Amino acid sequence: MQNGTRLAAVDLGSNSFRLEIGQVDHGQIQRAEYLKETVRLGNGLDANRNLTLEAMQRGWAALARFGERLAGFKPGQVRAVATQTLREARNRDEFLLRARTVLGFGIDVIPGREEARLIYQGVAHTLPQFDGGERERRLVVDIGGRSTELIVGQRFEALATESYRVGSVAWSMKHFPEGHFTASAFRIAEIAAKAVLDDALSYCSRDQWDVAYGSSGTIGAVGDVLAAAGHTPGVVTRDGLDWLLDRLIKAGHSDKLRMEGIREDRKPVIGGGLAVLRAIFSLLDIDQMRVAQGALRHGVLYELLERDEAVADMRATTVARLATRFAVDSAQARRVGETAGALFVQLMPGSRGADSSHSAGRALRKLRWAAALHEIGNHIAHSDSHKHGAYILDNVEAPGFATNELHVLSQLVLGHRGKLRKLEIPLDDEVFSAQLLALRLAVLLCHARRDPETGALKLSRSGPLQFDLRVSADWAERFPQSAHLLHEEVLAWQKANVQLTLRIG
Repeated sequence: MQNGTRLAAVDLGSNSFRLEIGQVDHGQIQRAEYLKETVRLGNGLDANRNLTLEAMQRGWAALARFGERLAGFKPGQVRAVATQTLREARNRDEFLLRARTVLGFGIDVIPGREEARLIYQGVAHTLPQFDGGERERRLVVDIGGRSTELIVGQRFEALATESYRVGSVAWSMKHFPEGHFTASAFRIAEIAAKAVLDDALSYCSRDQWDVAYGSSGTIGAVGDVLAAAGHTPGVVTRDGLDWLLDRLIKAGHSDKLRMEGIREDRKPVIGGGLAVLRAIFSLLDIDQMRVAQGALRHGVLYELLERDEAVADMRATTVARLATRFAVDSAQARRVGETAGALFVQLMPGSRGADSSHSAGRALRKLRWAAALHEIGNHIAHSDSHKHGAYILDNVEAPGFATNELHVLSQLVLGHRGKLRKLEIPLDDEVFSAQLLALRLAVLLCHARRDPETGALKLSRSGPLQFDLRVSADWAERFPQSAHLLHEEVLAWQKANVQLTLRIG
């Protein structure tokens, strides 16, 4: 990626939405612009875990303003990620449908561990580099609005990651619902937080890291307050947390807080955030924590940079690991992938030679990942293996993938054979239907587990829900079983109200 290229990351957090625009400078990213809007999306989850209309409108309004700022950016230069609130929200699809339109770009809902991995990348890339730094074992803590991420890593590699459903917004709503601060409320809030976080001791105990870093949100806010009160800048200590707790209890209410360094939008959630942070200090025996400048959005930016430069895309590595873990027949996966790719290029010529920043190129790459994993369910049972494979992909931890990306792969795996009406993604989705048809035909043509002859096959799209497949009479005579399966495939699509016309001759 050329120096001067701009990249943008949008973080749809539970408390705030953030837009970070960076400029590439010799392999590093320098901040060009930063926007933050306090949306409090997490406050808008009702008892049934549905976002209220008011909360959604606040989010849409913020994203519309971000979208105006992102005008002129190409899809490969922008990535938007959503975290815990949208992981939880049952009506998230309703929110995301309009959110993607007003922003002008796709939005990925990322799993908790993927959020943790990206947070670590953001912190690691923004820490000062020094001799011996590659040996430093780091504990990275990020307390967000509705989740807290804990990561142990070295240099740029996250070795252990986890996400917990505890955060400043959630804990403030639960333990300080009216904004009142009391010693007993803090004691109960800290005990409750420890109960959620206690299994972190298995990988975050004091002997497993050298330096603790705090990222973004709550920890940054606490660091600012302590620095304004005369404590060491950039460092959060036990004494400092005790001092801050005493100040909050003496104030008695979030509206009565009078301290330098704390913004008005942080006051309503500082109580819950402080309770969680104190619980982490106590549980993990932390004496002091350094405030890091890096955060989730920075990890997203560096991931964009690395994907563009073809530095081993984490998703490709994940696919390879899953294929090995579930003992996929690699030769069959290869031939299905090559065949599906060739057929897809016929349907979408723009994908031929397209790079990873091009939408058609991304669709082709994801089709090949689906082909690599289409038999992943065989590890459980050959019967209904496509259903087992889809379940695995919808539930497995897959570093680098967003939840919605994995779901598309799971739907391709689910639909690679059998009836089509079981799919959740509509077949009038032009890209998905092209991917699915290419994959199904490839699996069919490779049924004998040998490389098929596809030179005589011509596949095209004649309408929104219409496809044409032409094969030579000679090919049909030489491969009667494959020709029979093609006739069966025509019927399968017909039952799903999609016209696939087979022409022989």
